[in-house]
Amino acid sequence: MKLTFLGTGGVTAAPLPGCRCRACQRATHDPRFARAPCSALIEYGRERILLDAGLPLLASRFPPGTLSRILLTHYHMDHVQGLFALRWGQGDPIPVWGPPDPRGCDDLYRHPGLLDFRPALTPFVAHAFGELQVTPLPLQHSRLTHGYLLAWQDIRIAWLCDTCGLPPDTADFLRGQALDQLVIDCNDPPCAAPRNHNDVTQALAIVALLQPRQTWLTHLSHEMDNWLAENALPDGVQPARDGQTLRCDAAWPVTV
Repeated sequence: MKLTFLGTGGVTAAPLPGCRCRACQRATHDPRFARAPCSALIEYGRERILLDAGLPLLASRFPPGTLSRILLTHYHMDHVQGLFALRWGQGDPIPVWGPPDPRGCDDLYRHPGLLDFRPALTPFVAHAFGELQVTPLPLQHSRLTHGYLLAWQDIRIAWLCDTCGLPPDTADFLRGQALDQLVIDCNDPPCAAPRNHNDVTQALAIVALLQPRQTWLTHLSHEMDNWLAENALPDGVQPARDGQTLRCDAAWPVTV
């Protein structure tokens, strides 16, 4: 199995239009440092699962017939905006799972096109997508949001974005898992009162609680990139980058 970070930024990721901070200037002149909306592609066998759909040119990158299914964490625009064009393509329906949010986003439910919205998965209950077991995990955000525990063979990856801290039930559930990889929301540098997203202090507290073998910070703002340029992270914790791939086998995940 492999997981590719398609985007690792939040709504204020570098380059932020009009901003001339160090991170935004660097991302403007070197695309390697730019961050697209937070999302990932999971691949194993013939399965290609899109995790969140905020890439604006999603329909061009994944024409109909190239995705097996889509998992959504929640229905904020930066996590679903790519669906608005993708839905009008021609081809087989694409199954879509997300949290049970009756509002959805704009008119996606009313005019789904080739998107086949499925009943929400039950939190803390594993659901089989072929060889992959997917368990929804409630998170703390300004909108109903699910993270996911991805289990493939002996590999356990927790995807926890968007969130500000963890609900007690989710924290208790994950403490019972031997996590190989943790992907965690870390939108902001240290701040007095984080809202909707973790700051780095909260993110590292979750890392200390769950004790994964490796942690990747995602949903990074331009302020967080500026902080990272001057501060070190603990061993085993790194900022993810767009295009980075975790290649997982039964022995150990390898990053490229």
